[in-house]
Amino acid sequence: MSKKLAIIAVGGNSLVKDKDHQTVEDQYMAVGETCVHVADLLEEGWEVVVTHGNGPQVGFILLRSDLAKHQLHEVPLDSCGADTQGAIGYHIQQHLCNELARRGHNKPVATVVTQVLVNKDDPSFETPSKPIGPFYTAEEAEVYRREKGWAVVEDAGRGWRRVVASPAPLRIVELGAITSLIDSGVAVIAVGGGGIPVVENDEGELHGVPAVIDKDRASALLAHKLGATHLIISTAIDKAYLNFGTPEQRAIDQATVAEIRGYMAEGHFKPGSMLPKMDAACKFLERGGERVIITTPENLLEAVHGKTGTHIVP
Repeated sequence: MSKKLAIIAVGGNSLVKDKDHQTVEDQYMAVGETCVHVADLLEEGWEVVVTHGNGPQVGFILLRSDLAKHQLHEVPLDSCGADTQGAIGYHIQQHLCNELARRGHNKPVATVVTQVLVNKDDPSFETPSKPIGPFYTAEEAEVYRREKGWAVVEDAGRGWRRVVASPAPLRIVELGAITSLIDSGVAVIAVGGGGIPVVENDEGELHGVPAVIDKDRASALLAHKLGATHLIISTAIDKAYLNFGTPEQRAIDQATVAEIRGYMAEGHFKPGSMLPKMDAACKFLERGGERVIITTPENLLEAVHGKTGTHIVP
């Protein structure tokens, strides 16, 4: 395994720039912009595993499934995760292959549809909190709660939504395959959307469950298991900030795990935004990682050179 291995976690929202650019073609173009900067790292001799979010894309599939339910079968949540891993992975690997070819390189790129084991008794299954899919009226939500057993919540006055568990990732099922590909010189796309959550029965068989694993937590676990030195979290902002969105806003250029844990305790990071990224960063470093970088896709290379981004160290 190369000593210069970076896991690059790309946010799913970064593939949908705004409500006017949501089509598959729009997402494909957005992926291409990110892949230019991933190729820069590969040219510098890094081995790379790209992970990615899939929240908006799963939402699109669920909405499409809901609108077509009177004509076609509905799509289970674990299959939505698999579908998006394949589609987004295809976009990334095609763009990355094309970009490398333009630069005179023939490095192979491959996507691994990845399952991630979770505990069937994870507490989050008792208190689901992750909103997914379209908005419903109170009456529609009640029908789904009664007939399908969904947990539903009212979402900030915008309507009702289904909520599912967000269990902790325990094991990357395809870790061996990912390791073999990296050792063979392949740039890998894996653990899309945090991986497809699966549980194991008494016979050791795996079965998908309706849940969503946090992408950054799964990426941190993968980075640890692969022995990566760097976890790079590619997001919509150039750095992480204290007092974000207030007149006292201040960028974090570099911090230790202890400092980040302190900021988390003070409530500086929002649960649905930067908090899970910071928690994942700390877990990776506490398990032996060397550095976590938070920055935008276009700043990847500059951030790795220490010229921008938020850098978190043990």
